[in-house]
Amino acid sequence: MSSRLLHPDEYELDMRSRSSIDSQGTFNLDEADFESQTIPKNSTLIYRPPLLSRILGSNHYGYHRLNPPNPFLTPSKRPGCYRRCFHRRILSYLQIFLTIIIALILLASIFSPSYTRRPPHYTTLRNTVINSSTPGRGNPRNEKIFIAASLYDRSGDIAGGQWGERILMLIDLLGEENVFISIYENDSGPAGAGALLDFEARLSCNKSIVFEDNLDFTDLHAVTIPGGSKRIKRIQYLAEVRNRALRPLDAHPEMRFDKLLYLNDIIFDPLDALQLLFSTHADENGVAQYRAACAVDFINPFKFYDTYATRDLQGYGVGLPFFPWFTTAGSGSSRKDVLAGTDAVRVRSCWGGMVAFDARFFQLPISGPSQDHIARFRASHDPFWEASECCLIHADIQDIPVNPEDIADTGIYMNPFVRVAYDSRTLSWLGITRRFERLYTLIHNIGSHIAALPHFNSRRTEVPGQRVMETAWVPNEDDYGGGSFQEVRRIAANDGFCGRPGLQVLAEEREEGEAGWESIPVPT
Repeated sequence: MSSRLLHPDEYELDMRSRSSIDSQGTFNLDEADFESQTIPKNSTLIYRPPLLSRILGSNHYGYHRLNPPNPFLTPSKRPGCYRRCFHRRILSYLQIFLTIIIALILLASIFSPSYTRRPPHYTTLRNTVINSSTPGRGNPRNEKIFIAASLYDRSGDIAGGQWGERILMLIDLLGEENVFISIYENDSGPAGAGALLDFEARLSCNKSIVFEDNLDFTDLHAVTIPGGSKRIKRIQYLAEVRNRALRPLDAHPEMRFDKLLYLNDIIFDPLDALQLLFSTHADENGVAQYRAACAVDFINPFKFYDTYATRDLQGYGVGLPFFPWFTTAGSGSSRKDVLAGTDAVRVRSCWGGMVAFDARFFQLPISGPSQDHIARFRASHDPFWEASECCLIHADIQDIPVNPEDIADTGIYMNPFVRVAYDSRTLSWLGITRRFERLYTLIHNIGSHIAALPHFNSRRTEVPGQRVMETAWVPNEDDYGGGSFQEVRRIAANDGFCGRPGLQVLAEEREEGEAGWESIPVPT
């Protein structure tokens, strides 16, 4: 039988006088193969009892002499050895895996960063802003901008915090003579009202700042729900408060604007707002061309937030909420645009926390051919069909498609160069995480298929004016609590791609800290 290399614990070592560092320096289990190595025939390496045992007396020495460690016991049979080796092997695999991931991140960040190398006209505008302190330096053609926002600012930290500061910076870059800002706020309490008044005092441009203690729901459309009561749809409320920020356009039709910039309560870079307004989908003369251009908003450094209002070029919803956001459903045009790195990703609708619109859709023309209507936010009146007001506004400003499957361009774009967040920490990370986000592409595709995304939408391909028969729940107005499913005929609208089954209504009794709305189950 061949002899075997002994485990270090079997050698004559006084472990009490050695540290773990000493042991690691003299013997490495990863480098020693106990099963394959043998002791040379002329080796003097033999088992000897520990020196301490020989000094202490015959009892200790006799025990070791009569019961020496078995030289033929393999490491795998030694108590605890298998577990230690297994754990070390797992750690080794993890180290290799992490090394590969870090290497991929570094390579992607250096050689193929996503949405980091901006087009030349972006750089030109940026340099103009950085190298000057003149008011209006970020608005090269002195375009007139209407800025709108609807706020719920319970603590006053929005108007009185970073949001307010960045709005003031943006106004300076646009030129105060080129800006009209309209803010509507309701039900925020005294702290919100006080912060808004302080912010108004700092504005030197034309403005409309309105605060209401309580929004009157009297004129809002209500739907009948199972049980017979009438409730206000959540989207109806959101559409109303957004429209109230647009009221100055109705009150002052003589004011004319080139762009309308609608803002959520986001943290944003004012220079990014300029790029969204003036650089998105620029023509050969450097003039931005769009009906609407949206930023991309993030709830954390990786997660895209506004999936409810976003639809790809063929009206499909998004996949998992991280880069590249869109799926391969249909022709996958929006996903291809993202992976191509364009600043004008073609979509049917978007929002992203900050949207620039061509203002002509929101104003009646003073002269020339009249429009059928001006765009305003709205909600669907179907009882159990919900669609975001931020998607419906885009449905109303785009041309009606002959075939929704063959849409080539809507004039509505998402600009992934422009990113915003809902807290400053997330915004500070977006410049880093975007550099290696291309690595998510395969994972996103696989994960979206596993999650069965995008969700099926029975109305996605409807053409406006089409007659549709469907089964719908119809309330009985004469019978309190009554209603039934019936076959009904309806005329398809232009917004089928925006919606999904469901019903969300405003909460009748809202406690502090609770959501202001609730979901009503679809009757069975």
